[in-house]
Amino acid sequence: MSDLYDAVLNGDAKAAAEATRKALEGGAAALELVQREMVPAMDEVGRRFECEDYFVPELLLSARAMKAALALIRPLLTASGAQPAGRVVIGTVKGDLHDIGKNLVASLLEGGGFEVIDLGADVSPDRFVEAVRANAANLVCVSALLTVTMPGMKTVVQAMDAAGLRPRTKVMVGGAPVTQRFADEIGADGYGENAAVAVAIARKLMAAQAA
Repeated sequence: MSDLYDAVLNGDAKAAAEATRKALEGGAAALELVQREMVPAMDEVGRRFECEDYFVPELLLSARAMKAALALIRPLLTASGAQPAGRVVIGTVKGDLHDIGKNLVASLLEGGGFEVIDLGADVSPDRFVEAVRANAANLVCVSALLTVTMPGMKTVVQAMDAAGLRPRTKVMVGGAPVTQRFADEIGADGYGENAAVAVAIARKLMAAQAA
């Protein structure tokens, strides 16, 4: 595979940026680099995580390498009018200050070709709604790392419903205490057991929305 693919897969941010620069100078199309090199590399990172060949540190390094490449590519994609795989608003629920898992999901979604609007931690339902409206987001990703803040996810879903933003905007939830059963109970559209599977689920939700 290419130097860029290898750099992202191996979590080498400096090499990823250099490979991207050389590819662009050589006439490579920005969108092609994302679709043919970076997305497959991050998909392979996710596969290795699922197989327990990679762990969270490797995921973080690959996400950092991917971001280094995207820093050079994103302005070109914007200038060309290229459309992202989807537009995602992500944040940790009100009252929960944990953001490591949320940050990792955001990075992997970016690597998967999504445009990500990261609201940070301790995000109120109203802020989620405002961000969806302001950015015409297709997907909301809500994280909770504490059992006591999990009910906040239901509040976000209810706020989205009340604002008339569903079903055109899907809601995906995740976090250590969250389960598929809980996601179903609160009316979420998707549940990610871990960061690595979040991208695949986001793609499925986007595909279902386009169908």
